[in-house]
Amino acid sequence: MQLQGDQTPINEMHIDPAVCPGNIRFIPSPNFDERPTGCEINLLVIHNISLPPDEFGGDGVLELFTNRLDPEAHPYYRSIYELRVSSHFLIRRDGETIQFVPCEKRAWHAGESCWQGRRRCNDYSIGIELEGSDSVPFANVQYAALAALTRALQKQYPITDIAGHSDISPGRKTDPGPCFDWERYRALLSEG
Repeated sequence: MQLQGDQTPINEMHIDPAVCPGNIRFIPSPNFDERPTGCEINLLVIHNISLPPDEFGGDGVLELFTNRLDPEAHPYYRSIYELRVSSHFLIRRDGETIQFVPCEKRAWHAGESCWQGRRRCNDYSIGIELEGSDSVPFANVQYAALAALTRALQKQYPITDIAGHSDISPGRKTDPGPCFDWERYRALLSEG
């Protein structure tokens, strides 16, 4: 991998700013590896996350994805601080988009999963986390940011399917949850 003078890998984000409106902040996660050789990225997986649960705006998610979650900072953290997980992107409640893993790499967001008969969804998907929960509606700016990011990713990758975490891990996961408005999201995508 080529490095620039500041030791930042060239094209680390793999999202062309010309096709993705707004700024995407990059916070590198160590929780990724290589995708299988020749594997096409053709699935987007939508998640929700909040740390502590049902609380927004803090650094819990950032700390979880960068292996810096303090188990003493909240009682819930004691049960998850040793997890090694990540996602490619997080869209916060205010619409800020953060990238943790380059799209060409395999983030660890899906876990045990299957989509249309294909197992190991991490191999061929991009994970997008929305700061939220199953019980709270998502913010307008999150839908706008998600639609813009989706369109940018569709321009760069042969994405044919978009699914929720609950769709690829039924019975194990519930996100993005009943408060995620799939119809609204699809309408925003068709407007672009």
